[in-house]
Amino acid sequence: MELDFSRPLYVLAPLAGYTDLPFRALVKRFGADLTVSEMVSANALIHGSEKSFKMVRKAPEESPYFVQIAGSDPESVGRAVEILNGMEGIDGIDLNCGCPVPKVVKQGAGSALLKDLDRLEAIVKEIRKRSKKRYTSVKIRLGFETNRVVEIVKRIEGAGAHFVTIHGRTRAQGFKGEVDYQAIREAREAVSIPVIANGDIDSYEKARWVLEEITPYGVMIGRGAIGRPWIFHQLKESQGEIGTPLKLEIVLEHLNQMVHFYGDHGAILFRKHLHTYSKGYPGAIEFRKRINRITDPEEMGEAIRDFFKGVP
Repeated sequence: MELDFSRPLYVLAPLAGYTDLPFRALVKRFGADLTVSEMVSANALIHGSEKSFKMVRKAPEESPYFVQIAGSDPESVGRAVEILNGMEGIDGIDLNCGCPVPKVVKQGAGSALLKDLDRLEAIVKEIRKRSKKRYTSVKIRLGFETNRVVEIVKRIEGAGAHFVTIHGRTRAQGFKGEVDYQAIREAREAVSIPVIANGDIDSYEKARWVLEEITPYGVMIGRGAIGRPWIFHQLKESQGEIGTPLKLEIVLEHLNQMVHFYGDHGAILFRKHLHTYSKGYPGAIEFRKRINRITDPEEMGEAIRDFFKGVP
């Protein structure tokens, strides 16, 4: 499926432990243009990891859909891409060059690639050479320790990527410190491929500001969608405020997706999401205590309805 870059693209970021198939199906239904799998290791795919293959399964609603892979050398990433070539419904391969987690960096993957642009470029070229999917994209940070983003995006463009997503921090910053949106703008102006902005886009208002002031081709939202997946509905409908009935509908749909994918155990896994959904609302502490004792999906649904009755 073709991506339409003539208008802002609203993309769900990969987020380990949260953006699984049920969550991606949810945001796709309520406004996201593009969903991306949780990051999967190229080596894990090569070695037939059942967990990794389950992670890249897509929901029927997910179109277009990308798989994000992490790897440290062209050959292993290329072999992983050839495995993904055999799977239907994947529209693009996204290379992770931004993950700051030490165990990923130690393997030479994720943001470690920002220290070795020759290797990064070689991997992108290998993906383009072997992939039978429509798109190749790359997700980066501004640099490893310092801002080198213009140099990095030019190398990525030269390697043949169709577009790039930029988290406006260096690897050294982790998830702390101010996001440098102006650096994202400079990168956008330096290349002809589309640039997507990412980093601390945690509200409808912030997303609109980034789109209007930085003028990227779209925004990628990760942590800002956890507990607030309706942000995609707000953006799609240009609607700053949404009512409790729609929030309740979205939360219940998320529960249904979890149970459909994981079975009844999905209700237990859903507790962490409900902790976030209820944050800041009256009665949240009591609600969390209640749902932490619930294992039955129907009972969980009733508890959710009872709680949202009291939400203004």
